[in-house]
Amino acid sequence: MARTEKRRKPSRVPAEIVRALRAAEDKKALDVVVLDLRTAAGFTDFFLICSGANARQVRAIADGVLETLAAHGSKPAHVEGYDRSEWVLLDCFDFIVHIFSPETREFYGLERLWGNAEQVDVPLSTR
Repeated sequence: MARTEKRRKPSRVPAEIVRALRAAEDKKALDVVVLDLRTAAGFTDFFLICSGANARQVRAIADGVLETLAAHGSKPAHVEGYDRSEWVLLDCFDFIVHIFSPETREFYGLERLWGNAEQVDVPLSTR
């Protein structure tokens, strides 16, 4: 069984995360994953993890997520890594958006590091 298949389950995720996920997908984000950290010993409830093919796309995904959240009256408490665009982190308190270059994502392996978190599917009806 593939690593991405073994722990997926349908789950209700907050609308703000669904909006961020849609925004990332609209910018053609690759390998989008949502991790539920509520049962893990985490400092946030969810991670939204995705990749961009290059630095320009990583920034475009970040911009798309930021614009979408702002349109709904929300903005991250902290943005990190935007200038280098290898790993952009958007800290939205209850969830964190991680946007990686493929090489950086593989190197840091957040899905592996947070292996005790459940990977959740966001049903198409909520997308």
